[in-house]
Amino acid sequence: MFPQYDVLVVGAGHAGCEAAASAANLGSKVLLITMNMQNMGQMSCNPAMGGIAKGQIVREIDALGGFSGIVTDETMIQFRMLNRSKGPAMWSPRAQSDRQQFSAKWRLMLESIQNLDFYQDSVIGLLKKGDTITGVKTALGHEIHSKSVVLTNGTFLNGIIHIGERQSKGGRMAEKSSSGITEQLVEWDFESSRLKTGTPPRIDGRSLDYSKMDEQKGDLEIKGFSFLNTIKPKKQLSCWITYTNPEVHQLLQSGFHESPLFQGRIQGQGPRYCPSIEDKINRFAERERHQLFVEPEGWNTIEVYVNGFSSSLSEQTQFKALKKVPGFENCKMFRPGYAIEYDYFPPTQLKLSLETKSIKNLFFAGQINGTTGYEEAACQGLMAGINAHQAVINEEPLVLKRNEAYIGVLIDDLVNKGTEEPYRMFTSRAEFRTLLRQDNADLRLTEKSFRLGLASPERLEKVINKKLEIGQLIQILQDVKLDPTDLNTYLDGLSSSSLNHKTRAAQLLVRPDVSLKGILSCSTVLKELTQSFSEEVIEQAEIEIKYAVYLEKEEEMVKKMSSLESQVIPDNFNYDKIKSLSNESRQKFNKIKPQTLGQASRISGVNPSDVQILMVYMGR
Repeated sequence: MFPQYDVLVVGAGHAGCEAAASAANLGSKVLLITMNMQNMGQMSCNPAMGGIAKGQIVREIDALGGFSGIVTDETMIQFRMLNRSKGPAMWSPRAQSDRQQFSAKWRLMLESIQNLDFYQDSVIGLLKKGDTITGVKTALGHEIHSKSVVLTNGTFLNGIIHIGERQSKGGRMAEKSSSGITEQLVEWDFESSRLKTGTPPRIDGRSLDYSKMDEQKGDLEIKGFSFLNTIKPKKQLSCWITYTNPEVHQLLQSGFHESPLFQGRIQGQGPRYCPSIEDKINRFAERERHQLFVEPEGWNTIEVYVNGFSSSLSEQTQFKALKKVPGFENCKMFRPGYAIEYDYFPPTQLKLSLETKSIKNLFFAGQINGTTGYEEAACQGLMAGINAHQAVINEEPLVLKRNEAYIGVLIDDLVNKGTEEPYRMFTSRAEFRTLLRQDNADLRLTEKSFRLGLASPERLEKVINKKLEIGQLIQILQDVKLDPTDLNTYLDGLSSSSLNHKTRAAQLLVRPDVSLKGILSCSTVLKELTQSFSEEVIEQAEIEIKYAVYLEKEEEMVKKMSSLESQVIPDNFNYDKIKSLSNESRQKFNKIKPQTLGQASRISGVNPSDVQILMVYMGR
């Protein structure tokens, strides 16, 4: 019934979809197995893509030839560029998506790939010969053979759903969990553990009073995620912001006695940066309110997602507390929030290619590696799919370095540090965040992808032309001298020092408040010289000029970090006296007590900035 495949992908979530697409587009014969073909690319939790650091990952996926950026652009209902008040290295795109359209678009894109097959079944076991994977066993009794296997099981491995005192087996609400794979991998000497995540209740949007909430509109300019010319919406839907209050907190606390989190029924560690509402009011008891984002689920539905109200308390407790939230007084609940506990495999058991160390041609991607978030899963799936194909054709894997991509940072963190809690990407995890911006992901990665055969010739040509034009514009800015009489009024308006003599445009752009658009509005000569360049090129050239000094400093930091292994930390070192350390890093240092700065830098959850603080303090 089944031929032998080159790559077999288990699971059709964000990791599985990207893995199947990348391997098939590279030329492998691929089979994607999922328990429910109606839910391919399903947004199980928040119907949104991107955000701080996550937006950079989606743009990197797109630059490498993945599909997440295209799917997001063509199904979004709102777009915002976050952190605009900060420097360009911090800018992060985020889009609210239509949940149903997102999944449907993923399926259409996958079905357009000729050498990608699909099968609806549950994988209950793996096949191997010696130390090499050879296929899978399914619940329907099939043995399907493949030269490589990519596991992207998400939260389905022995998943247990918690709602108050009720428990049920499931990978997500109304879908059964998967068993057999964990048990077999443990027999093969893999280490397994448990994590947990959660999701908020869904509400009937018609029952809410939006006049009591703050409206959050999308940006006027929709930049999107893909570097291709994708179709973007002509209008956007608003999101809304409201807040909890002491009465809400009191009602939630009244249900703590039935909480699986506080009563010990949940053994897995939950996400530090996306805690449940009961966890938030317990850990931050001094706060009188917590922000809630009321987000529409799509263009043609009344369902809304209550971002910030993730909970595993009983349905009755959730409902009573929600009705005390401003705007929710008459709310109707579609379904309660819940927690889900599932198996994962500490990623220190993987190579940087995401291939397992003990079994050849077996790859793990997504939440099976201890990550949380669609974006983190999708980028792992992309890399695992690429490298499964590379393994089949006996070519070197694609491994991105920490200075090349956030994807490289994520995988390096997972493999070299491991994780004991759901891993989420932040800009602070990257030492080279000045270089790893969302705006230049195509310049960093498209040529690599093209050499593999994944990025199209059209993508490469676009990148080559963009690089050429950026170089030409930077040269113009370095050559053209600006007249003080043209610029001083503009500079005075910025409270920036006036010019006494002609100054090169590039030199003036180094000033923090000065923008290229501002200069162009004042200088007719410069405006004429640059009128042929696109806004994208103008923005990129300005950023490269402004950040030149910082990039040099980052390179110096790399050299310093390499010497950390020789710097010994005394056993009795008191981390509590360093007030500038983040709370998470201080907790990890006190627990693990690293012997060197090098070891400290590899501890999961410790940011490079905190290692620098520790290094400076020890130097003193």
